[in-house]
Order: sequence, then structure tokens, then C-alpha cells
Amino acid sequence: MCNGNLPASTAQLKSTSKPQQQHEHRTISKSELAQHNTPKSAWCAVHSTPATDPSHSNNKQHAHLVLDITDFASRHPGGDLILLASGKDASVLFETYHPRGVPTSLIQKLQIGVMEEEAFRDSFYSWTDSDFYTVLKRRVVERLEERGLARRGSKEIWIKALFLLVGFWYCLYKMYTTSDIDQYGIAIAYSIGMGTFAAFIGTCIQHDGNHGAFAQNKLLNKLAGWTLDMIGASAFTWELQHMLGHHPYTNVLDGVEEERKERGEDVALEEKDQESDPDVFSSFPLMRMHPLHTTSWYHKYQHLYAPPLFALMTLAKVFQQDFEVATSGRLYHIDANVRYGSVWNVMRFWAMKVITMGYMMGLPIYFHGVLRGVGLFVIGHLACGELLATMFIVNHVIEGVSYGTKDLVGGASHVDEKKIVKPTTVLGDTPMVKTREEALKSNSNNNKKKGEKNSVPSVPFNDWAAVQCQTSVNWSPGSWFWNHFSGGLSHQIEHHLFPSICHTNYCHIQDVVESTCAEYGVPYQSESNLFVAYGKMISHLKFLGKAKCE
Repeated sequence: MCNGNLPASTAQLKSTSKPQQQHEHRTISKSELAQHNTPKSAWCAVHSTPATDPSHSNNKQHAHLVLDITDFASRHPGGDLILLASGKDASVLFETYHPRGVPTSLIQKLQIGVMEEEAFRDSFYSWTDSDFYTVLKRRVVERLEERGLARRGSKEIWIKALFLLVGFWYCLYKMYTTSDIDQYGIAIAYSIGMGTFAAFIGTCIQHDGNHGAFAQNKLLNKLAGWTLDMIGASAFTWELQHMLGHHPYTNVLDGVEEERKERGEDVALEEKDQESDPDVFSSFPLMRMHPLHTTSWYHKYQHLYAPPLFALMTLAKVFQQDFEVATSGRLYHIDANVRYGSVWNVMRFWAMKVITMGYMMGLPIYFHGVLRGVGLFVIGHLACGELLATMFIVNHVIEGVSYGTKDLVGGASHVDEKKIVKPTTVLGDTPMVKTREEALKSNSNNNKKKGEKNSVPSVPFNDWAAVQCQTSVNWSPGSWFWNHFSGGLSHQIEHHLFPSICHTNYCHIQDVVESTCAEYGVPYQSESNLFVAYGKMISHLKFLGKAKCE
């Protein structure tokens, strides 16, 4: 549903072309929308804006259009990535994966109805009260065009991918063949190498592939995403957690659902709020990573046991989470039928599990015996898990980062409505208050010289793009080397704002994002390097391990 690498002027021309004759569309409920959540029947809702709906008006700020994307998925330039939007409010995916916009004529062709009035009124995010993200997208697209950079794919990422894949298979092969008992230490070294290469395959190949950013060719993107299955995990499960949970709702939790968990209660999947980030409540057991969570006695030690616990991350994914999601059809509050509702996808899941277990555990056992073979498998995973977790967690669980919460509004007149709590740090501060004051002061000095009125463009605290900036942290910003080393994770703010842009471009757009944030008074937190960020992450975990902040 995207314009690929069309020039911005062409995309804008298409999106503002004369609208087709409007027809009456039937009203669709949330429950009906949720039923169309498989590859065979895929509907999604996107918010009504002037760009998506010619009849949009200010009094329709909570209105949503319903699109039937079932047949279009096979023609979608981004491949079946679009099917992740099935059965839900896909406004975040729609906005973030199409920085150049989507032709209005296409939306009209796909539209089959409208959502019930204010069906998604309790969304955490505001989309219509600021032009911050619109301006940011335009400037980033202009920067890419100025430097002749494609949004998706580059020679840099393809060369790096080849190097990483060769390194992974070479280490795996040498781990097999270094089978003499007196050379087991060397085999361990190759196992660690294999795990290290696997981690970089995860951050530098599959990450871009599953985001549709590895190449313009959708088959190449699918193959790049499949490399996660190649190293033992499931790309389908990763997509559900990362792209439907973490990315859209970074550091946001549904307070009502958390209260239910504490009481040991559960509700049907369709009654759960989709706006909750599973990365802050599920990735690591025994950890408290959100101030909303209840503190247990052992959390005061979490800054000590966190590093060794991180190493177990990939083992838990491969042996627990993948199987639970594939067999249950859900990942916490996320409906997994958008992927596992396909027989082909289920077959791929089980086939890849068997194949990867064969060459990652079976062959080491064959060459080294059971104990040594299993040991090599585990050591490789520990190396992979530690490296991956280290680069991921510092971006969202660190000093100064903000968290968002949705709570029920009290009073009989507000039954089942949710109030939006603006993002705050664990200390209860809102960094965006300070950054807007700084922007106002800076503009005041500049405007005095020009004799102009002092002001800062309006941005709500819960503006989607502003929330991404408040809940994400960069390290080594602008560095070409560390950007490549981390697969773009060092530019986490840029990645969350533009997940469909290849990570090799982030160091080229970093200054555009930072300057636009400063102009609008939006926080842009960055640390000088990974080691400083890691230290602040450990300190943050220590603070979170104390009594629950009221």
C-alpha cells in the first residue's frame, strides 16, 4: 500500500488527485473487524485524515475507514507485510510504513466501510493536532532524495549481509569439524563466533527484511526476514511482538490489563486492548521494566542478575515463546492468526524448527557427542542472546526515558472509558515540558532579532511521533560505524519513526530528525556511546527495583 520510491511530488500528486465519486459505506463494529484477521479474509481500519478521506472534517477526528486488503496483499509493493494489519486499527502501521503517503484513489478502491462512531476513541495517541510528523516525514524524504539514497535497500546492507551469512555458516561448519576432544576449546570459540554472527544477522538482515526495508524487491525482503528462522527463531512470532506490539506502542501499558493480571484475572482476546508494549512486560521474566509493575523482593537485585538473564533471551524465544504462539494462536494480547492463520505459514514454522534443530543441535551432537554437542548449542545461544539483549534494552529501558499508561476514568459517567496519561519518567517528570520550554526560549531569542511573535509549533504530549521520541534513546548518534555495527539500533529514534527505511540511511537523516525535534520542542535523548548507555541502563534497573513509584 505504498508508493515505493516514487518522487515525493508524484506521490503527492496521486494522493491529491480528484477523488472518485463517493458511495455510502456500511458501518462496521470492532468485533466484526476482528473476525477478518487471517490471510484469507483481511480487513483493517485506518484513521480518517485529509490525506486518506476526501470527506474528512475536524469533527471526525476519531473516525476510521475500513479497508479490505485480502486480494491487494498479493500486489502490495511491500509483500504480505500488509497482512499484519488484519483485524485491527492499523493507523500506526499505515502512517509509519508510508513516509511518502498513499494515493487517496487506492484507499477509496479498498474501502468497504467505516468503523462505528468513535470505535477507537480510547487510543493512546493523537494524530490530528500537530504537523510534527508530517513535516518530519517530508524533510526526511527530501534528505534521501538530495543524497540519492533509496528508502529500501542499499549496496552497503547487501555486502554486509553476505559477509554475515558466510561468517555464520563458516563458524557453524568449523564447530562441527573441530571434533577432537583436545580441541573442544576451539570448538567453543567457533560456537561463540556462530552465536555472534547470528546476533548480527538478527539486527542487520532479518530486522530490515521483516520491516520491508532490506530491498525494494519483496521476495528479497521475505528471504532476508527468513534468516531469523535460519538461526532458529520464528520470524512470524517476531513480527507479532516487534511490529504489532513494541513498535506501535513503545513503553505504553494498559493499566486496566495490568490490574487484572495482579488479581489473576483474564478476559477474552477480543476484549484486550491492543495498545500495550510486550517488550516491557514479557521479554524477561523476573524483571521490572515499567514503573506500573508491582515490585517484588527480588527486583532489588535485578541490576545484578539482569546481564546473565539477558543471555537466555534467544533460548527462551526458540524453545518457549515460538511454540506457545504457534499453538495458541495468540501472543499475550495480540491475535496471532494474521500469521499462523495460514496453513502454509504453519508448515513453514514447523519445517524450519525441525531443519534448524538438525544443523544447530543434531549435527553438533553427531560430531561431539550429546553433552558436548548440546553444550556448543547452548553456548552459541548465550553469546547471541547477550549481544542482542544488550543492544536492544538500552534503547528503551534507561535513565531519562519516558513511559505511557492508559487507565480507566473514574465515575459512573465514564464507564469503560480510558484516560490517557502523558508519558513520564520513573520520577514522574515529563521531559517534553522542559524541551518545549527550551524551544520557546530559543525561539524567543531568535524572534526578538527578527521582530516576530514568539511561539513553538503545537505538539500534544501523546502525539504518536513525539511519544516515540520520548520513549526511545539513541547512542553514538550520527556514527556510520556504530550504525552499521548495531544494524541501526544506535539510531533507535530514527528507526521507530521510520521503520520502513533501511538502517544504512539512519546516520544520514539523524541530524534532520534531531533539528526538527528541537524546533518543535520534542525530546531527543542520546548517549555518547554504547558503554555509557549500558551503565545508565543498569542504574535505571536498580532504581526500578525499588518500591513502586506512586
